[in-house]
Amino acid sequence: MGAHEIAKGLEVWTLQTLVNVSILLGFFAMGLALAQAYFASLRRKLTLRVSIELWDVAVTLLTDIFLVMVVLIGFLVLNPDIMADIKIAVPFIPVGTALFAAALVLRLFYGGHDLGSPHFKTSLGLMLVAVVVQTIGFSLVMEAASGEYLASHPSPFWDFIKTHLRSNADPHGLELAQGTFNVMFPVMLIIFGWGFSRAIKQINARRSS
Repeated sequence: MGAHEIAKGLEVWTLQTLVNVSILLGFFAMGLALAQAYFASLRRKLTLRVSIELWDVAVTLLTDIFLVMVVLIGFLVLNPDIMADIKIAVPFIPVGTALFAAALVLRLFYGGHDLGSPHFKTSLGLMLVAVVVQTIGFSLVMEAASGEYLASHPSPFWDFIKTHLRSNADPHGLELAQGTFNVMFPVMLIIFGWGFSRAIKQINARRSS
């Protein structure tokens, strides 16, 4: 095995690991947001004002950091070349990334991190749907029944999943990956533009106040 093959194998392994980690981070982000009432009950046990403020910041910031990482990784692998190299459940993982991105915009620029905000439930709902979609993609597509299992237990269902819904499956997976990219890449750009415009409005509002 030459240096090029080793470098390519390391690249593929790194990207695949990033995708898998981002799915777990999505779980963590939704779990932290879902447990806000629990964290609020723990907050009441804190006595020092500084510790209370640090607790509030830590819980909110950690959720948003996880969401940022999920969105960045999802956008990184949302291109035809990378999707052809690694197994990504299409359209499940890209759709989940877009939902996480929309939830992040609501949390960052519409007060969606505040338990009392009407946007909190909306952002939480988006994260929940994203987690469900990506879990289905990971469990049923990316980690579908192995070739060893199918050798002794033939299944048209699993054969279809592995040959059509994996981004690196040639030819059907590659075609679906390209179609997914054609739709989801503009969607992600629209979400980024939405967040950017909202951030600019907030900056201008603060300057004028």
